[in-house]
Amino acid sequence: MDERLYITLLYDFYGGLLTDRQKEMLEMYYQSDLSLQEIGESEGISRQAVSDLLRRTKKVLTDYEVRLGLVARHTALLGHIDRLEAHLKAPAPSANQVRMMKDILTEIREL
Repeated sequence: MDERLYITLLYDFYGGLLTDRQKEMLEMYYQSDLSLQEIGESEGISRQAVSDLLRRTKKVLTDYEVRLGLVARHTALLGHIDRLEAHLKAPAPSANQVRMMKDILTEIREL
């Protein structure tokens, strides 16, 4: 998964745990697509200060993920759903496909 998408996903799950300043910087950089220089100018701080704050905030988000694993669980769940959908597209599922779908459902329950 590309870093921008991963950080955005982490923000979706854990953004409520960040300070207002951390949220503001991440939103300007990742959602508004402003450069470090543009953010620094609008906030009256250096480009390096913006970079440092973003780096520390990404570390906070990844630490939450290491501890809680919500993004990994969500990603795994989506993968299982994709596999189920693929099996359900068969016109008449074979006994083997039905067994595989049951296995997938068991994996989902264990998440």
